[in-house]
Amino acid sequence: MTWKQLAEKVIGGYSLTTDEALQILTESDENVLELVQAAYQIRKHYYSNKVKLNLIINAKSGLCPEDCGYCSQSMKADTEIDSYPLVSKQVIVEGAREAKKNKIGTYCIVMSGRKPTNRDVNTVVAAVQDIKKDIESIKICACLGLVNDEQAHLLKEAGVDRFNHNINTSKGHHSEITTTHQYDDRIRTLETLKNAGISPCSGVICGMGETLEDIVEMAFSLKDLHVDSIPVNFLHPIEGTKLEHLDDLTPLKCLKILAMFRFVNPTKEIRISGGREYNLRTLQSLGLYMANSIFVGDYLTTSGQASQQDYQMIEDLGFEIEENAFETESQHFAKI
Repeated sequence: MTWKQLAEKVIGGYSLTTDEALQILTESDENVLELVQAAYQIRKHYYSNKVKLNLIINAKSGLCPEDCGYCSQSMKADTEIDSYPLVSKQVIVEGAREAKKNKIGTYCIVMSGRKPTNRDVNTVVAAVQDIKKDIESIKICACLGLVNDEQAHLLKEAGVDRFNHNINTSKGHHSEITTTHQYDDRIRTLETLKNAGISPCSGVICGMGETLEDIVEMAFSLKDLHVDSIPVNFLHPIEGTKLEHLDDLTPLKCLKILAMFRFVNPTKEIRISGGREYNLRTLQSLGLYMANSIFVGDYLTTSGQASQQDYQMIEDLGFEIEENAFETESQHFAKI
């Protein structure tokens, strides 16, 4: 069976097996364009040629007690970054206004740390309430760490549309990346968010020493969790972190990973996230034939490319920016 034929089966409702997903990751480099074209047929079926733009505000930076090996914000890392407490409500709101001016559909409020204090949550709640009053139809995604039921409900009532909490890696590889919390802590947080009625966003970081089987497991885990949005990050090794020595991704391998995630999770928003510029390099545009969403601007402590380059890339592809739009899984399936 060709990749095109498999894509047609997926569009018809077929669910990939783990063996088929692994075959995507082990496809020869010379056949990558065929794989991209097949994955594009799935992406086009569900998302046309629309691209959703996301923007991060690093609302609280550094001094995190967790020991995540990829992260420059960990207190265990020997890095020089800007560290500061949660910014004011006014700063968060102004960031949303700027995002709206730049055709950003989803504004992401991100905090470092294991979990937010109630005071942190109250500041975010107040900011989101103001944003929802003043800025028409912009979507808000929060990424605040491990939240409890009460905090999740407060965020929902304030108008938070989506909450990001990445699984990051496979369950079996998790202890190689961090020891200060468990994989199941992340799963429980995602269930807490879903129970509060907030759209769940959860993704991965590839290139952290995991096997190809681990990457396949990640894709199927997210499918089983029924998340609405999947950010696919590619490790950008940062000097001073535990994983500073890892740099084994290639642009073609990244394309295969994106294709596999699209085949396994055909109806989901798939976002090319951190490490896009560093790892995909000149092949970034090919990634958008499989992913339907990207971050614009800088990430948490690493720089993205100039926003105008992203807008130009989208225009050159003949794609269209889709403002103010994301759907929950139930809303999406109601249309197909």
